[in-house]
Amino acid sequence: MSALPEKYTRVAVALHWLIATLIVVNVLLIWSVDFLPDAWVRPVIDTHKSTGITVLGLALMRLLWRATHRPPALPAQYPAWEKIAAHVAHALLYVVMIALPLSGWMHDSAWKDAAEHPMFLYGLFEWPRIAAISSVEPDFKEVLHDRFGLVHEVFGFLLYGLYVLHVGAALKHQFRDKEPEIQRMLP
Repeated sequence: MSALPEKYTRVAVALHWLIATLIVVNVLLIWSVDFLPDAWVRPVIDTHKSTGITVLGLALMRLLWRATHRPPALPAQYPAWEKIAAHVAHALLYVVMIALPLSGWMHDSAWKDAAEHPMFLYGLFEWPRIAAISSVEPDFKEVLHDRFGLVHEVFGFLLYGLYVLHVGAALKHQFRDKEPEIQRMLP
């Protein structure tokens, strides 16, 4: 194993694990909806929406933090193709962490019953719908709802693939290559 790794900042580590945890919770919430009693569906979906908005805010904070605090360099012994792949995968993760909740918010804003069911962030205060979407003519709104729903679903599947790739690469470096990769992102 290499010497002690260069680590991410405490803020980067905290945001990484908080966002990762919220994403896993949000995936489990939405996967559970089909198996829940009807009375639980709306509260679970509302929690899913609130968690998505939270992930969006935290991902933007993480992106700003990363722009102002240089992350540690990848170990020099990693092949060039792995370094390029890591940078591409991380960029795609940032895109998905922002695009997935945005597409969900757009999908929700085009919901035909949105006016009768205001969205509350964790039940604390009303979260606005996107006015440019929620104010369109009803037939077009239904089309937008379907399209944004599809986009949201596609980004969800992209997230699943990137998650497997991200975790798999970290485990490969840690256990196969004997590099202390995981320690770089531990508190």
